Amino acid sequence: MMHNDNDMMLMVEDDPAAIQIALHAFTKSGVDEQRIVVAKNGQKALDFLFGGAESDNPIPRLILLDLKLPKVNGLDVLKTIREAPTTKDVPVIILTNSDEEIDVVRGYNLGANSYLKKPVDFIQLVEILEQLGLMPK
Repeated sequence: MMHNDNDMMLMVEDDPAAIQIALHAFTKSGVDEQRIVVAKNGQKALDFLFGGAESDNPIPRLILLDLKLPKVNGLDVLKTIREAPTTKDVPVIILTNSDEEIDVVRGYNLGANSYLKKPVDFIQLVEILEQLGLMPK
């Protein structure tokens, strides 16, 4: 069962190294690691947000979203997030190792707030979170 307050963040990522880098960035910035939920594929992210076995989850304050995901790709997850009234305003940061500029353009067209190229530089991640007002300065 998650906390009822809105301090939870959802990370949708299937790469263990990227997950560890992001968790390290959050911890270094004073965010409790227990506030970060990791979904390792797009379907688990959608289940977390919109139903499935965990339908009483709170809406996250921030979503970190990989594009290349098993089951449901990141762009489809983003499209669903932006179409749903409950999640349409949640900031989404795309994580990608894609060199394809078209992926970034598609992400922005679907409503992403920012993007980071992997491997993620945790200092850059913290700066983006601060710019979005999601981290203590």
